[in-house]
Amino acid sequence: MNRTVAIFVLAIFLAACGGKEKKTQEVEQEKATPQTEAQQDNSEWETIHASIASIESFDGTRILETGQGFFVGENLLATKYSLVSQASNVKVKPFDEDKTYTADKFVAFDRINDLIILQVEGIKRTPVQLFEGSLPNFTKSMYVAPKTGKTIQLFSGKVLNLANVKGSKLYRLSNVIRKSQFGTPIFIESKKAIGVAYSATVDFEQQSFAIPAMFISDMLKKQKTQPESLAALSVSTNAETAAENAKIKGLVLETDAGNITIQLFNETPEYRDNFIRLAKEHYFDSLLIHRVISNFGIQSGAADTRYAQPGESVGWKGPGYTIPAHIVPGLYHKRGMIGSPRKPDTQNQRRRSDGSQFYIVSGRKYFDNELDELEKQNNYQFSAEQRQVYKTVGGAPHLDGSYTVFGKVTSGMDVVDKIAKVETDQRWRPVKDIRIKQVRILK
Repeated sequence: MNRTVAIFVLAIFLAACGGKEKKTQEVEQEKATPQTEAQQDNSEWETIHASIASIESFDGTRILETGQGFFVGENLLATKYSLVSQASNVKVKPFDEDKTYTADKFVAFDRINDLIILQVEGIKRTPVQLFEGSLPNFTKSMYVAPKTGKTIQLFSGKVLNLANVKGSKLYRLSNVIRKSQFGTPIFIESKKAIGVAYSATVDFEQQSFAIPAMFISDMLKKQKTQPESLAALSVSTNAETAAENAKIKGLVLETDAGNITIQLFNETPEYRDNFIRLAKEHYFDSLLIHRVISNFGIQSGAADTRYAQPGESVGWKGPGYTIPAHIVPGLYHKRGMIGSPRKPDTQNQRRRSDGSQFYIVSGRKYFDNELDELEKQNNYQFSAEQRQVYKTVGGAPHLDGSYTVFGKVTSGMDVVDKIAKVETDQRWRPVKDIRIKQVRILK
């Protein structure tokens, strides 16, 4: 009996020793595997690290903005458009070296989504892979910082959701993005970039976002075969282009409700050239006619309307610049005229116009006593011609002398009138969306 017990105990002991040895081997293997993966992982992050750069934009020798960008082609760097829009050249310094490279050309840009792809001279880097699928909320997100010593710094957070923020489609992040990091790529665990990072104050709170990488992919597909100088991004127009614009017969606004053909006045060349430049950029494509006011007219051109959800308050975002007022005697707000909206005098003492928004006057007819009252209120004197037109044709006389008129409708006022009658919410936004599909230029 004792012998049997002894054998049983010995068997248990030997089994335990064998099990312990096997367990030890398994633990050692588990330790070894992460190390191997970590080495491979680190190698991949090294490549990514070398494809991210700090940037400084300059107007001549005057520094404008600092930020970051990342390579999406061997010599193509993606970053925020607003960091370089006023620059003549950009200095690019990759994270992995001290050498500085120059970028003074671009191959694509998207003013509404605030993105640009620069061509960088004298460099070749492995492009960062872009993620274009859909992400579940609270996916792990990371951004890469310059090395401290030999260690790559990774800062983790979460992708909270994909949201429409003031009319822009953005990933909302828990990562803290500082001003100097604007333009850096945000990664997920697959090491693909989901977008371009920045932060902004929304609803009185500083929040971090990533502009989705799908917009970069679209830009890469449509990139220019011949890079253009950064000078082409200037809001001013050279004499040659202005002369060509003066010969343009008109533009067709193709809307969901029908076509509206317009003519831009040569008397307001800066407004003419600006509108034509934005049309060539396809800036107006898919924007809402976001404001419709009975007895006044219709309004469009707001950048925050392209991705706006039903019921959202829109009409607050422009192209990133305003235009000086240019009020020409003899151009007044009769029916069919096109003008440029602006912020109220209390916020805009120089009465500068929005850089992209415009309104078309449908208006109404006025009586003499109404025009008399408007003259007193606005300290503005109507001419005999204006009075006659406002009494017989109609318009929006309360805007005369304060808002720039820069064009007129040559055909399609029936479409304007049809839109002017649609149902709107309390903010004058049409209940059913009406969009500008595209703007065609008539040579």
